[in-house]
Amino acid sequence: MSNILVIGESCKDIYCYGSCDRLAPEAPIPVFNLIEQVESSGMAMNVQRNIIALGQSCDIVTNNNWKQVIKTRYVHKNTNQMFIRIDKNDDKIERYNVKTIPLLDYKIIIISDYCKGFLTEEDIQFIASNHECVFLDTKKNLGSWCKNIKFIKINNYEYDKTKNNIPADIKNKLIVTMGPKGCKYKDKIYPVKSVEIKDVSGAGDTFLSGLIVNYSITQNIEESIKYANECATVVVQKRGVSIV
Repeated sequence: MSNILVIGESCKDIYCYGSCDRLAPEAPIPVFNLIEQVESSGMAMNVQRNIIALGQSCDIVTNNNWKQVIKTRYVHKNTNQMFIRIDKNDDKIERYNVKTIPLLDYKIIIISDYCKGFLTEEDIQFIASNHECVFLDTKKNLGSWCKNIKFIKINNYEYDKTKNNIPADIKNKLIVTMGPKGCKYKDKIYPVKSVEIKDVSGAGDTFLSGLIVNYSITQNIEESIKYANECATVVVQKRGVSIV
């Protein structure tokens, strides 16, 4: 049994790398010539993959149909320029009965909520009310339903959408990631070193994974944020949805 449990929806990430040398004669669109296809498990499973890569065991509760939930990206192989992303079946994820999960068997619970129907606000509230160490990464608008969460990781874009409605008692739980500017916690900025960025896909998952792994050892959130920044900096220099 692992000390860490991830709860959330997952998908299959597919990267189609190819070349593009001309426009189609029938329409002003590029002709994509496929060279290589790379597949990996994504979303909540990407969090799990990174935790394992960082040396910790990790269990997961996720949707059984994750292989049918597909994100396909078409990318120019030489420049890493993405042409298009095509999503399939992300509206086919069913809600999970969280009351069947043995929450107390784990020291840390991670909720990786992509807001695809796997978890409701009530489900997340139930989990946080029944476990003292729950980390949340969600695309839902924050509210009183997450008051029992220990820490909430949110990116700057999602934060800007919901910041005016966040209850005061939740603001001190927020760890706001800001891409190349690092992240912010309790009004303190934690910077990252400047690097050449190839792909930011999955960087938030890696940040969350690094945060949890370090916190499970140190119980120090500031040191964990610094470590998470280092982990995210590594993966943005790689192609595709990568692990540390």
